[in-house]
Amino acid sequence: MTTTVIAPVPGRAMSLGDVPDPVFAQGMVGYGAAIDPPREVITAVAPVGGRLLKLMPHAFVVLTADNVGVLVHLGLDTVALDGQGFTTLLQQGEQVRAGQPVTTFDVPAIVAKGLDPVVPVVVMDEREPGNISVTAALGAPIASGGELFVAQR
Repeated sequence: MTTTVIAPVPGRAMSLGDVPDPVFAQGMVGYGAAIDPPREVITAVAPVGGRLLKLMPHAFVVLTADNVGVLVHLGLDTVALDGQGFTTLLQQGEQVRAGQPVTTFDVPAIVAKGLDPVVPVVVMDEREPGNISVTAALGAPIASGGELFVAQR
């Protein structure tokens, strides 16, 4: 089974190993890729179609029909902001299509608080890094909705 994961935000594609947070860089949550977003207010979109399993202001998980959970974490340590800088556009439990807007993300406000706005995108509980094929050119710009990686399961 193959799951294509699109970029939930525009920016520069990064290897997950380059994320300055060991929880993501070492694949403790799962494997995938990351995006360094532009320093402007942007809208994060669903990376896959499915059910919005978890929706917090700073992060969300979409569960596909094949039970692949994809986590989008908007910035590092942003849970401490208690929702400041984020506006959720949907409700937890809703069905979403890939590319559908989920949350607005005020990147300049996050940066102003001294936090890193990098956006890790991972397949939850994926323990095999070889099951993830990053298809985006690392270090290069990627548009929101562009193919980021493909997951095999």
